[in-house]
Amino acid sequence: MDLTFLILLMSVTRIWIWYYSIVDMSNSILLLFDVFGTFVFALSGAAKAISKKMDFLGVIVFAITVGCAGGMIRDVLIGAVPVAVYQNSVYIVVAFVAGLLMFLIAENCEVDSFPSHIMFFDAIGLGFFTAMGCEKALSYGIIPVGIVFSGCLSAVGGGVLRDIFAKEVPMVFTSDFYASASILGALLFLLLSYIGCPDSLNLWVTALFTIGARVLGYKLHLRLPVAHQGHLKGDDND
Repeated sequence: MDLTFLILLMSVTRIWIWYYSIVDMSNSILLLFDVFGTFVFALSGAAKAISKKMDFLGVIVFAITVGCAGGMIRDVLIGAVPVAVYQNSVYIVVAFVAGLLMFLIAENCEVDSFPSHIMFFDAIGLGFFTAMGCEKALSYGIIPVGIVFSGCLSAVGGGVLRDIFAKEVPMVFTSDFYASASILGALLFLLLSYIGCPDSLNLWVTALFTIGARVLGYKLHLRLPVAHQGHLKGDDND
């Protein structure tokens, strides 16, 4: 476990250095959030594929799909077309690298540890994509409700496709405090924007708050109420 996260941390650092060397610094904070969110979501997709014993192609497909899908859906809905993935190759490259890294280090990870890996990467991606989705919607003049929707959809879209591809009920519908954490983060973003918080600070606060809410919900097993189906008369032989 320690070796795995050390390798991932070093990889993220190198990607950030490369990223800062090629982007326009005027938009660097926005692209940073988008690229880093793509990277960690791609890691979660690759981890899911490995846990399902998929081959190399399956791991890469999961990584790219999960890493890029949420942002693509967001961009289409707010009218930011062509979508960012089609305008900047860094997204595909970063998602591919994330999938390759997980594939290469899989033999150093215990199978039982993959659910915790997925949750860890998912929480980080959830925070970064919630913040970025809200900021991008705000820049396109979307109304407050649409901003919350954009932030949440950016955050959960890739994970929904990941779980569907893995033939599982999407985590967003069953997990403890998953989409709820994203919605709370988006609402916090709106509040901070309303009181005039600087954009860069708003992004970081929203991302960290959302990550914290997701992790706390996971640790405390917080979840929304679940409907319990009643019994029809005659169902029980009492």
